[in-house]
Amino acid sequence: MKTRPIRTFARLAVANRVSGIYLAVVGGAMAVAALEPLFADNPDASLIWVWPALFTFPAFGFVAWLGEGGWGGDAPAWFFIGGIVLSALVQSLALGAVWQGLRGRRGNRGSLSAAS
Repeated sequence: MKTRPIRTFARLAVANRVSGIYLAVVGGAMAVAALEPLFADNPDASLIWVWPALFTFPAFGFVAWLGEGGWGGDAPAWFFIGGIVLSALVQSLALGAVWQGLRGRRGNRGSLSAAS
């Protein structure tokens, strides 16, 4: 029986240990970055958003490139925050697929040795 594509996406992107830990780290960095202006009064408080961007960097590089091309370096905040969220989901999906592939290999190796 085949699973639905949305269920497969959710299982790979969210419902495994590796993806869950990665999303928790990115979500925590975004929460700290969103709360930082409430507690800090220095002018460099907006630089805290570098951390969530770095945690999602390989995919976020494409988002930054689009923002630079579309708005000439003056992209709105919603574009970058949405880009961080989308980049985190894309990378979480990739991590989940790699995790499933590695677990599948380990499971196949064990069944082959038991059959011998």
